[in-house]
Amino acid sequence: MTTFLGMPRVAPQPAAAPQDPLRWGPDFPSAAHDTLRNTQLRTNLRHATRTIRDKRLRMVSELPDWEELRDAGAAIKHWTMSHLPELLVQLEQQVTARGGVVHWARDAAEANRIVTELVRATGESEVVKVKSMATQEIGLNEHLEAEGIGVTETDLAELIVQLAGDMPSHVLVPAIHRNRDEIRAIFTERMGDVPDDLTSEPRALAMAARAHLRAKFLTAKVAVSGANLAVAETGTVSVFESEGNGRMCLTLPETLVTVMGIEKVVPAFRDLEVFTQLLPRSSTGERMNPYTTMWTGVTPGDGPQAFHLVLLDNGRTKALADEVGRQALHCIRCSACMNVCPVYEQTGGHAYGSVYPGPIGAILTPQLTGMGTRGATDPHDPTASLPFASSLCGACFEACPVKIDIPSALVHLRNRAVESQQRRLLPTGWEAGMRAASAVMSSGSRFAVAARAAGLGRIVSREGRIAKLPFPGSLWTVVRDLPAPPAQSFRSWWKEHEKDGARPDGGARPDGGSMPGGVVPPGGRQARPSGADRPGGGEA
Repeated sequence: MTTFLGMPRVAPQPAAAPQDPLRWGPDFPSAAHDTLRNTQLRTNLRHATRTIRDKRLRMVSELPDWEELRDAGAAIKHWTMSHLPELLVQLEQQVTARGGVVHWARDAAEANRIVTELVRATGESEVVKVKSMATQEIGLNEHLEAEGIGVTETDLAELIVQLAGDMPSHVLVPAIHRNRDEIRAIFTERMGDVPDDLTSEPRALAMAARAHLRAKFLTAKVAVSGANLAVAETGTVSVFESEGNGRMCLTLPETLVTVMGIEKVVPAFRDLEVFTQLLPRSSTGERMNPYTTMWTGVTPGDGPQAFHLVLLDNGRTKALADEVGRQALHCIRCSACMNVCPVYEQTGGHAYGSVYPGPIGAILTPQLTGMGTRGATDPHDPTASLPFASSLCGACFEACPVKIDIPSALVHLRNRAVESQQRRLLPTGWEAGMRAASAVMSSGSRFAVAARAAGLGRIVSREGRIAKLPFPGSLWTVVRDLPAPPAQSFRSWWKEHEKDGARPDGGARPDGGSMPGGVVPPGGRQARPSGADRPGGGEA
């Protein structure tokens, strides 16, 4: 018998289509069962996450106002979500006023179509790309390549994932599941222009990638990026990165297309001060970000001369409607929650079957795929199991720079998943069971009869528990222990002592009857000890 993890029952899922990066694998229990067998993967993850986690703790400890910064970031995000429609309109106005063009995309298909048309309008067939979770989310690379447009990822980790035909397993470090020997093998086999004597030394690998990408940077006419933040007040868009590849992509090409989730907007330019301190410390464990690129529209003679901003919804509006689940939209993609998560450290990102792994993925992905306010979860959707992929230890909340209460959101989504399944799988049986329970519990006499009947369970109990019930009760006892009923119910105890006028603790009830020690009579007030009897004596 397999271990029951409290997951809702998920119907068998056919092989996920590669064009759906939000649900490209099986449900979490099945995937985790496989990844736990990969000892090399777990070794890689343990080393990488602990290294990043330790760096982060050192950098955070340097700031005496770190908690105040977290409060400020959380407040900005909360205010932004409360005023998102008007902020997006303001952002569009400011970008347009400064020479940019804004496009609105309802879903992945529309965003992919817009970007493809923009690239084709330039007459180019090759693009360079800055690391972007939004474009990963919509499967832009695969779509462009299917349309005959070549794509080169310029972030080192993303390049590794792309060359390997792999999927990312971490928000910040997509190739965290690979070690240096595996990377060397990937470069040797797939890159084509690597030195014959390439070693697995980090510097040698980085220099090989640098030489490979330099030619791309100098010839590319079109670049595609994501965005960490966009300022509604000024129309400024920003990208935070550590390698300099982003700076090359954002300044050298003639056309720049940025795909941004609508939640990335902030109200004012001064808000950047908060996030430029929170993000690098929480993500890479650095005091400041090595390369922070900001641009506002188009500047004649400087940088790309055509700028397009694609604002992506793709389920975010549905998430915004959920007062608890909307916290997921506060995420600034720092990955701090993954680096402290014991479940992620053991299973890896691929077990989540989404480009958003870890604790934040467990609450963001299900909402983007449809687990909204109505809880309308597809029984074939493997993402329904993601809210259960957590121990609820709370480490993610403690590490989150904008104080997303991930554990509460997980419990909230678990409830929606279970309710949705109950409505779907037991639409009549569940309702009938609840009506029967209501009929029993609404009547004192019927409840007393039910309690006496439950007491018969002691006959089949062993060592204080009932091992197995007949169907349908077996659906419970096959995976859970059922405690044996007590030898005496509270009702029988009460009835037994009501016959005696003295209280069990020696006191007297006003009406001559007895009450259990410590129980306050209805409408009455429990006696308090006198000053002499109170510990320490005297008056309070």
